[in-house]
Amino acid sequence: IPSFAPEHFMVARNKDSGRYKQFRRGIQQLDEEGVIQVLRHPERGDQEPILAAVGPMQFEVAQYRLAEEFGSPIELSPTNYNIARRTDEAGREALKGMWQAEVFFRSDGNLLALFPSRFQLERFEADHPEVTLERIVAGVEE
Repeated sequence: IPSFAPEHFMVARNKDSGRYKQFRRGIQQLDEEGVIQVLRHPERGDQEPILAAVGPMQFEVAQYRLAEEFGSPIELSPTNYNIARRTDEAGREALKGMWQAEVFFRSDGNLLALFPSRFQLERFEADHPEVTLERIVAGVEE
């Protein structure tokens, strides 16, 4: 399944704590199918993953399928992120504690740095030229 360059990001919350297993299984399957990408924060774990998509309709599909196929209704909340860049461990360290930007693990093992705006991204790049921030190109994975 080809990958895609995400442009929209939502926090997924399981509405029924008794259905957490179904929630995890559903999120994993949708990620494997390429419906959405699942991003996890290293300190916050699996409780509230970030769902990444090219367009808002992908979130609607994920929400519907989680409720209907897995019996796990979810609540989606917007994030302030709009831009993703692939980074490495050095980038993760440089971004620690930076206001309004975070690094998440994608299920394929890549680290993605999320920024709220092009301005924040460009400012970080200017302040940290040594940090690797690669543009994500749809269908191209290393």
